[in-house]
Amino acid sequence: MDGLISFFASHYALRAETMMKRSGLAAQLVPGPRDLSPNCGVALRFEYAQREAVLAMLVAKRVQVDGVHHYQPRTDEWNASMPSRE
Repeated sequence: MDGLISFFASHYALRAETMMKRSGLAAQLVPGPRDLSPNCGVALRFEYAQREAVLAMLVAKRVQVDGVHHYQPRTDEWNASMPSRE
């Protein structure tokens, strides 16, 4: 899942996750990265390719979204490839 939706409040994130899963869409609540949104501590990972359908569903259900991001979290492989700062 390479998309991330940030929210103004955690109850919107919970509603969005429930709606997406009931619709058969992949969704996972994750800690919200501070570099993308300082508003809410929870974000929702999803398939970015489905963003238009997801956003249409959220708008129809009046779920307030802070932002939609194409996001790849840093992995252990990424960290291992970085030069040491020692």
